[in-house]
Amino acid sequence: MTKSLLSLAVTAFILGGCSLIPDYQRPEAPVPAQFPQGPAYSPAESANVAAAEQGWRQFFTDPALQQLIQTSLENNRDLRVAALNIDAYRAQYRIQRADLLPAVSADGAGTRQRLPADLSTTGQSAISSQYSATLGVSAYELDLFGRVRSLSEQALETYLSSEEARRSTQIALVASVANAYYAWQADQAQLRLTQDTLKAYEQSLSLTQRASDVGVSSALDLSQARTAVEGARVKLAQYQRLVAQDVNSLAVLIGTGIPNNLPEPLKLDADQLSEVPAGLPSDLLQRRPDIQEAEHLLKAANANIGAARAAFFPRISLTANAGTLSPDMGGLFSGGSGTWLFQPQISLPIFNGGALRASLDYAKIQKDINVARYEKTIQTAFQEVADGLTARKTYKEQLQAQRDLVAANQDYYRLAERRYRIGIDSNLTFLDAQRSLFSVQQALITDRLSQLTSEVNLYKALGGGWYERTGEANRQAAR
Repeated sequence: MTKSLLSLAVTAFILGGCSLIPDYQRPEAPVPAQFPQGPAYSPAESANVAAAEQGWRQFFTDPALQQLIQTSLENNRDLRVAALNIDAYRAQYRIQRADLLPAVSADGAGTRQRLPADLSTTGQSAISSQYSATLGVSAYELDLFGRVRSLSEQALETYLSSEEARRSTQIALVASVANAYYAWQADQAQLRLTQDTLKAYEQSLSLTQRASDVGVSSALDLSQARTAVEGARVKLAQYQRLVAQDVNSLAVLIGTGIPNNLPEPLKLDADQLSEVPAGLPSDLLQRRPDIQEAEHLLKAANANIGAARAAFFPRISLTANAGTLSPDMGGLFSGGSGTWLFQPQISLPIFNGGALRASLDYAKIQKDINVARYEKTIQTAFQEVADGLTARKTYKEQLQAQRDLVAANQDYYRLAERRYRIGIDSNLTFLDAQRSLFSVQQALITDRLSQLTSEVNLYKALGGGWYERTGEANRQAAR
């Protein structure tokens, strides 16, 4: 009987090769073959190492930022949840995949029963015993039309999508830590600038106060000097608050407090990042994990159509077992005590109020929804890269123009201060030069932060931030 059960399992496995899953066709990418080009865009360049394969340690050159990113990858809770989701979906896939094979179990049972005399056929009370030991298959579905196989395929694609979701989470985390770090640096620079400017304003107020005491300057000059000082104090409190909030934001991202042993950071205006090539839009389909995730979910919805189709056909299940049966324990394995059971069952849907048709329609609609989401993900990726390319070129030009503007205002400030000291110009001109210089210096720091943020976002948009070191992808492929 054991051989017959094995033959039955093999036959069921062979018959289970039929599938009603539609042939999967990847939708056409709804974006142009080239990124936008023009005066506002940096040209898309090809390189030996794609941006997605450039390690974040090579892209971010600041050693303090490198340590913060490494800490976040070890402690961030969102990334930890994403990793646990992979384990959860893997377990669900294993559960669903197990339905493809027969569940074989060994069972043993024993009963001992006393019947009263008025219920016994002999008119006397009786005690009966029965013992059994069986090995069998319980309610195994012959997957003739691929219903179970379709559900298994759906679970597999969902599991694979969770892996891509973890990659997306890590890439987003690396970019978020970098952007938060640069915001912290920028606010610290703004704080130092405000502190220095406040000292200059206070010195100017002191000079104006002395001049007013001897009747050289007017009350209006004194009031304007005080206004400048109080305005700088407002900015000082603002940047003190922002610096403290930046530290709190970084602490959440890295999953712990800011380490006390951070390496000496690079200055904000130093070369913080290495430039990455943009490549072509078609590269995004292979490099961006969110696009891969959307495609896996599309394939899962496609597999679900196969399961909905298979529900229209008969469902055949088998129950079979073989073993021994005896009224006493000693004779359980004696000759002639063998027993077996073979119980096939077929279920054919006849009328269900249109529920099966509605389920199939729902599965097809879900696939259409996932197609639209997949295409939207590609369009979003294309836009992010295109925005990054125009930001790369225009921010370089804007930053250089802002540096030139700061230099011009510094000359204006020095001239205004000299002319005010020797009494040629009024205090109003000197205060205007101070305010103008402070304003353009603040704008320079803001523009530098925007440039760094745009480069980080372009690196993220190209799929970078998954590998720690350049060349790691090739080493993993070789393994």
